[in-house]
Amino acid sequence: MGKAGLVRMRRADPYAASRFRSLLPAPGSANIQQENPMYGLVNRALQQLVCASKGEQAWIEIRRQAGVDEEVFMRMDPYPDEVTYRLVGAASEVLDTPVPVLLREFGRYWTRYTLIEGYGAMLNDLGPTFHEALAALDSMHERVALLYPSLSPPTFRVTEITPDSLSLNYYSKRSSLGPMVHGLVEGLAERFGIAVDVRHAYAKGDAQDHDRFEIRILGPLAHDS
Repeated sequence: MGKAGLVRMRRADPYAASRFRSLLPAPGSANIQQENPMYGLVNRALQQLVCASKGEQAWIEIRRQAGVDEEVFMRMDPYPDEVTYRLVGAASEVLDTPVPVLLREFGRYWTRYTLIEGYGAMLNDLGPTFHEALAALDSMHERVALLYPSLSPPTFRVTEITPDSLSLNYYSKRSSLGPMVHGLVEGLAERFGIAVDVRHAYAKGDAQDHDRFEIRILGPLAHDS
């Protein structure tokens, strides 16, 4: 993605904030995933990303536009998906950053944030290689579910594995979070000290029941001298 950070883009995007918010059920709808909520840890991470890059006032404005009253998210408390989607949509508008760009950067940040929050041991246990780590994501989520009993985790399937490439198939009850997975893959690769090229081959939609990513291993990360 080039330089890290919340990148500004001017082109119209199919994931515009208004469309992203339209993915939500109407308030009070039985379709809101109350039974499979998003935990506060996710919203806290988004808050930290915004505050670190744009300052606390930007986050206050995002909460205001999203209609979210919570000033502090408790990481182990469940919140409706609606809260997270509204925060992302508002962040896109306040930061003038398309939703996919924001989610991709959030995915990269997530791999660092989970270390800060004390989940480094689980990441270390994924395996000694990037390929093995991706293949072990489901088993990691099984362990996380012991801490978060209402967790509704996605499912990952690794296919077409070669020494220099693989395909990652992402299944989720939630919609339009593929760009976050794109960033998560990049962040995980960085953790293993390798550079990757990630192509979002297709997204979950009418023709597909999941997202698919084609990943090429480019080699060791280049380090500035």
